[in-house]
Amino acid sequence: MSVVLVVAAHPDDEVLGVGATISKRISHGDEAFALILGEGQTSRWNNRENAPEETIVSLRENSKLAGKTIGYTETYFEHLPDNRFDSVDLLDVIKITEKYIKQIQPAIVYTHHAYDLNIDHRITSAAVLTATRPIGNYPVKELYAFETVSSTEWNFGDKNKDFYPNVFVDIEDHFLIKCEAMKKYKSELCNFPHPRSLEMLEYHAKKWGGMVGKKYAEAFELLRKVE
Repeated sequence: MSVVLVVAAHPDDEVLGVGATISKRISHGDEAFALILGEGQTSRWNNRENAPEETIVSLRENSKLAGKTIGYTETYFEHLPDNRFDSVDLLDVIKITEKYIKQIQPAIVYTHHAYDLNIDHRITSAAVLTATRPIGNYPVKELYAFETVSSTEWNFGDKNKDFYPNVFVDIEDHFLIKCEAMKKYKSELCNFPHPRSLEMLEYHAKKWGGMVGKKYAEAFELLRKVE
């Protein structure tokens, strides 16, 4: 049994990027936790202060329901401002992440691709890389980056920053669980052809699956593995 931690910037990223893989790991005996650093949604208002408190409360309730569907033991929430992580000192984001790494002691960590379009994703990636640096008796032996639809694929302009996965997980028996979890996010699930639609989630799963001879797959960049 391995302890797994998913560090995500926003509510729903922990499902979009790695939901089916986490469901599969849990079915094989692993224990999984999610850490969501940002509050979500407040960037949809011109002023963050104008966002109704009940919006955040409802979104977190959706997260908890999605987490139960996937099988996360616990989903932890922090309060970083949505799409404004760059207004927070990176050191503060690192220290938040380090706190949970120390508490949970995960052997395996998943987080965002370093060059997503979304600034919160990029800062989360940098914070995780720092918080999991291999110093002393460090717990994290495997570190992976995941794709987040509606962000990773929209960072046009520099092919050196593309998402190039080298690990593929067969999720045929767990893809529908991922879809059921995403349905819990009533404010985040969109209609086709939006990337966060169920149809596009299936497209991505089929695309990665087809690359490795599987019906459905989730894809990751292996950043570090210590055996």
